[in-house]
Amino acid sequence: MTPTSAPCGSWSSPITANLIAANSIGLGEALFDGEQLYWVEMRPAEGARNVLCRYDGPESAPDLTPEHINVRTRVHEYGGDCCTLHQGLAYFSNFKDQRLYRLVPGQDPQPLTPEGVDLRYANGLIHPQGSLWIGIREDHRGEGEAVNTLVSLDLDAALTTPQEGRILASGHDFFASPSLSPDGQQLAWLTWDHPQMPWDGTDLWVGTFQADGSLGQIQHIAGGPSESVFQPLWSPDGRLYFVSDRKNWWNLYRWDPQNPAGDGERVYGLEAEFGLPQWVFGMTTYGFRSAQEMICSYTQDDIWFLARLDLSQTEPVLIPFDLPFTEISNIQVSGDRVAFMAGSAAQATTLYLLDLTTQDLTPIRSSTSLDLDPRYLSQPEPIAFPTTDNLTAYALYYPPTNPDYIASPGEKPPLLVKSHGGPTAATRVGLNLTIQYWTSRGFGVLDVNYGGSTGYGRAYRERLKGQWGIVDVADCANGARYMVKRGDADGDRLAIDGGSAGGYTTLCALAFTDVFKAGSSRYGVSDLTALAEDTHKFESRYLDSLVGPYPAEKSRYLDRSPIHHTDRLNCPVVFFQGLEDKIVPPNQAEMMVEALKKKGIPVAYVPFEGEQHGFCKAENIKRCLEGELWFYGQIFGFTTAESIEPLEVFNLPVTPAPVS
Repeated sequence: MTPTSAPCGSWSSPITANLIAANSIGLGEALFDGEQLYWVEMRPAEGARNVLCRYDGPESAPDLTPEHINVRTRVHEYGGDCCTLHQGLAYFSNFKDQRLYRLVPGQDPQPLTPEGVDLRYANGLIHPQGSLWIGIREDHRGEGEAVNTLVSLDLDAALTTPQEGRILASGHDFFASPSLSPDGQQLAWLTWDHPQMPWDGTDLWVGTFQADGSLGQIQHIAGGPSESVFQPLWSPDGRLYFVSDRKNWWNLYRWDPQNPAGDGERVYGLEAEFGLPQWVFGMTTYGFRSAQEMICSYTQDDIWFLARLDLSQTEPVLIPFDLPFTEISNIQVSGDRVAFMAGSAAQATTLYLLDLTTQDLTPIRSSTSLDLDPRYLSQPEPIAFPTTDNLTAYALYYPPTNPDYIASPGEKPPLLVKSHGGPTAATRVGLNLTIQYWTSRGFGVLDVNYGGSTGYGRAYRERLKGQWGIVDVADCANGARYMVKRGDADGDRLAIDGGSAGGYTTLCALAFTDVFKAGSSRYGVSDLTALAEDTHKFESRYLDSLVGPYPAEKSRYLDRSPIHHTDRLNCPVVFFQGLEDKIVPPNQAEMMVEALKKKGIPVAYVPFEGEQHGFCKAENIKRCLEGELWFYGQIFGFTTAESIEPLEVFNLPVTPAPVS
């Protein structure tokens, strides 16, 4: 069939917001208990409830947690690693009350921690003897900041009388990643302190359990203010492995208790990242098949790989698996089986099980039930483009793709620039249905890994040190200019959007450059001073490194806050905001909206009851996508193919004539 010529933005697409929201789930951590595989999934269609599931074969994956349970922790607000298993029993945090529970399949969950006490738990493991839960406790009972500690919980006692837990280690602002030696005698863990974030500098410790259950002989192994250590894990032969960026790249290291004076030797050197920024608990990139063989993942040139690392050689040998994926995460190893999440630009993220003996790869659970025609899927092109100070920045470009349409004669497509959150994070080369929503309607999308993003070594990550609101903005703007110069975008129809930190970059780009003609901010920061004064503990000193110490550098905060520079913002913006957001409170968006209303700039505000930082409910995900498309239609002059409920837009002039 001959494609129809139609204005970009007006194309009809089978990739609808309703299908994305209603047919997608979030895949959380995968877990092994012996040979049994479990995972946690988030279901937008069930009000963003997180459910523990068990794999019982191709035709059976029962829900283990009842409908009134939401398996999710709020430690660090972002949570992660909210569940662990031991001999068929599950131990998890429940979102509503943040108590720890034990679940015997088929029975009601039993609480292990006290009711009505503001304590949160995460990142737990069970001692091999099955008598102790060991993990992170966050205590919100006092005034001021919450207190984080490493604790143990006597499970037998807690089943009789709920327990708060016994403190094993304290005195640091943050604790993470407890890991038990094979004999259960030694415990490794990470700490860091304000103003460090875990990707800036962490410390690795090892302690030995004493007869009374306390930790003694505590030794500092590696790390410091300028070394980020990630995922300590004991090998079956009792050596401690970890990931460190002490030589720019997050590479694998090993510490031998037989040589306790050392700080670890590099196991395998590669200009690639074996580590991740620890935004949530429980992130994993490797595991052990045996003392002689590790299964690991790493990213190089925007692509993730899964590999076997042969440790039996004097010089370990890295052997990548031949797999059709570009993103891989959450590596879990149990004997000859590996569970991991993986996807590609044309394939949704899926939980897989790999048999190392037969090489059989079994899909367990996909993040979407949509059966998409690949002809509607845009394939990303890695882009390296020149940016400020004669440097190079990176992005993925997704061209407009729809077999049923071509652009109107002489028309160049609008371009949507995406600034990822974090900002210490990265965009991923996997199927992103939100991006495909835009490209299948005639937009080009440039997904930018601006300076400060992960995946390119510590030096690239540190480009953003003291430069947030400058480097990221310049890279997004220069990326857009590059695509216009290349002939892939209409310079008069450039839009930018982002969520959280990406929302801040979006608002800065709209206020401090004249490149973009419209934008969309999802729970984005508009006032850095308000963020510095009113956010949760985990990020309360994050801006020290991104901007400067507050209030000593208050002038920088004012200079880089879009709320104080609305006089320089002269293009339309739409804001989407969760009203229960504790990380970027609603007043951040509301102040910006009021300022733009007074100035006469077209502006829309869409608040969502019950949403926190990030939108989880299906109806809100749908409204956000459709609302942004409709908004751009009003600004860029196209009519959407589907009927979309209009937003209330203040200061919107007469609707422009549609593009012909």
